[in-house]
Amino acid sequence: MATVLGFAELEFDLAKALLSSIIDVFKTMSSAPLLPANVQGIPEDQGVYQLLLNGKTVYIGKTDAEAGLNQRLKRHSYSIQHRKNLDPNQVSFKAVRLFVFTPMDLETQLIKTYEPAWNYSGFGSNDPGRNRDKTEFKEEGFDSQYPIDIDRELEIELPKQAKVSEIAVKLRIALPYTFRFQMKAPKSRVIHPDFEAAQVNLPDGPYTTRIVIQSILRALPAGWQATALPSRVILYKETATYPSGSVIAATVA
Repeated sequence: MATVLGFAELEFDLAKALLSSIIDVFKTMSSAPLLPANVQGIPEDQGVYQLLLNGKTVYIGKTDAEAGLNQRLKRHSYSIQHRKNLDPNQVSFKAVRLFVFTPMDLETQLIKTYEPAWNYSGFGSNDPGRNRDKTEFKEEGFDSQYPIDIDRELEIELPKQAKVSEIAVKLRIALPYTFRFQMKAPKSRVIHPDFEAAQVNLPDGPYTTRIVIQSILRALPAGWQATALPSRVILYKETATYPSGSVIAATVA
């Protein structure tokens, strides 16, 4: 192009510059243990974050305005609790608020840079639901490497005698992993009648998930089975085998 008086061109790679700046910030900032008290002060804004295990980056995440940094980090802090082979005190985070996002896929570019082990491993996933319970868990997946620990002591107060429905709901709220049980009908929010009719007698505490579930099964009529999968506990009126599961307790005639 011929030179034009008073005119020039500048080609600036904004995406590359932003990525480089984020990496520099991650490199220079200190991490904080992924504990609820530390996450509390993180704003609910868009940004990017790292999770580190013993100082090594294992997960990269990006948030938007609808599900910001605070909400996402709280969820991760919750999901690393009560896991075998994983000490929550060894997991830390770095979070960076971004006031402007470019169209580039920052998350993908950061994953390429750090190659974190937990991305695409199932870490942080929601409960896939009943239709996926019999899917075999991949050996390299997060849940297979760090399965839930149902023998971990729980910080929970339970009445010594109560309906199964009351104990089951309290347990579901207290656990840092999914506890899903059969309702009155598929997709119903109404507790199963067997849960309302049965009375649990709990032993003296402290309690673990296994102890509470076994107490619940002793109170239910025949046909119920509780199964521990690597990421969740399920309780249904069935007799079933799960490729990646183990039976906690079952009621028989």
